[in-house]
Amino acid sequence: MEPQPPAEQVLRQLGRLLSQRPGVVTELGALLEAAESRWLLGAGSPAALGGLAAELSDFAALPEGEQDAAELRDGDGAYEAAAERAADVGGVFLRLLAKLEAAKAEESLGPAVEQVLRRVMGHIYILAVTHSAEGGWTSAGSRAVASELLEALVRTAGCGTVEELLRGRKEEEEGGFAAVMGLLRPRLSKDTWKRNPATKHVFSWTLMHVTRPWLSQHLERVLPASLLISDDFREENKVLGVRCLHHIVLNVPGADLCQFNRAQVVYHALYNHLYSREAPLIQAVLLCLLDLLPVLERAQRQQQQQPRPTSPWDEVLQLILTHMEPEHRLALRRVYARTLPAFVQRLGILIARHLKRLERVILGYLEVSDGPDEEARLGTLETLQCTIEHAWPRMPCRLPVLLKALLKMIWDVHTDQGSTPEPVRTALLQRATECLILLDRCSEGQVKILLEGVYSCCEENRVRECIRRVQENT
Repeated sequence: MEPQPPAEQVLRQLGRLLSQRPGVVTELGALLEAAESRWLLGAGSPAALGGLAAELSDFAALPEGEQDAAELRDGDGAYEAAAERAADVGGVFLRLLAKLEAAKAEESLGPAVEQVLRRVMGHIYILAVTHSAEGGWTSAGSRAVASELLEALVRTAGCGTVEELLRGRKEEEEGGFAAVMGLLRPRLSKDTWKRNPATKHVFSWTLMHVTRPWLSQHLERVLPASLLISDDFREENKVLGVRCLHHIVLNVPGADLCQFNRAQVVYHALYNHLYSREAPLIQAVLLCLLDLLPVLERAQRQQQQQPRPTSPWDEVLQLILTHMEPEHRLALRRVYARTLPAFVQRLGILIARHLKRLERVILGYLEVSDGPDEEARLGTLETLQCTIEHAWPRMPCRLPVLLKALLKMIWDVHTDQGSTPEPVRTALLQRATECLILLDRCSEGQVKILLEGVYSCCEENRVRECIRRVQENT
């Protein structure tokens, strides 16, 4: 009987045959299932299995092209074949992980299992995540194998979640995130990231699963790629890139963000997106700015030792108001109006710098209904309430204009025969009444005096109820 050749020799030979004879994948699966753990995990096996994992990953990789993922069409033969290969390769990886899981029970094989896992984890993870969600490059079969493969990888690594797999089980232990990013890095350059339609999906999905305090040590790996994706001409890529940047802002300490002017770079990238006319992008940008601007403000105060006459908050709000005033798209009006109260709240008394333009925006947005949910009007009323609370000394001179706008809106809401649900009408009238009460307080009772004549001649009970609440408030 001839002695059995070393495992590394067999594995390398099969790996070389992959591109020449695709049926080798089936043979590999059968070999891994039948192999004894001690033979498979010999001295040279970790390197051989790592090389084999790389070759299998290349074999299952999507065909590279010049087009973006958004241009993929269902039924693309090349991607269907890639999904089939991925399902086959995923089956091989599942058998390898099962063998490693079983070998962990033998104490003498523990170190070898750890070495193999470190070498193959990145390749297995990327294949699993590539096919984890629906896309033009996946199939039902590849998605089922990918889900099973990711669960098996987490379990074999001794982790409870994907997050733990990426960051490491213990604080001093290096997780798999660095290995994954090392494999993704060549695919995330300016010239390569759009050739593979799954690259941005794998990167963003992985990034979202790494949080503070672990993310800061990988900042140099993730920030350039996020900025690159956000700078694309396609809206979906811009939104994805901005969401990646937002995750970084939330999960990296401000000191690290401000080092080497990184925060300023992110700020300028986001500020340029404010000129867009697409509601999903504007919403993502504004939410990110609300978390980034405090970081910039703290850094500027530390550098200058005194508050600046103007701040990034002023710059952003000024541009937002400039775009809000003539905006006629309801989707954009809703996005702006939802975010505006947070800016007013953050600026506090300094909102007085923007009152002239803010007043025009409030008047314009209160006048126009934006549909059944009235998101724009409700957000505008909240903005007005915050403005009155913070800049009350400047309100008495604006009383006639604001009072007229609020009363007109109350009347419009009451008489509107549209599809606005009753709870939304109630919320609008409630907030408008609260604004009238605040105006009355900061004008020393002037609103009560002006409303006396309206109350006496108004016959609509709902409008009279709003006025009565203002008059009875002390």
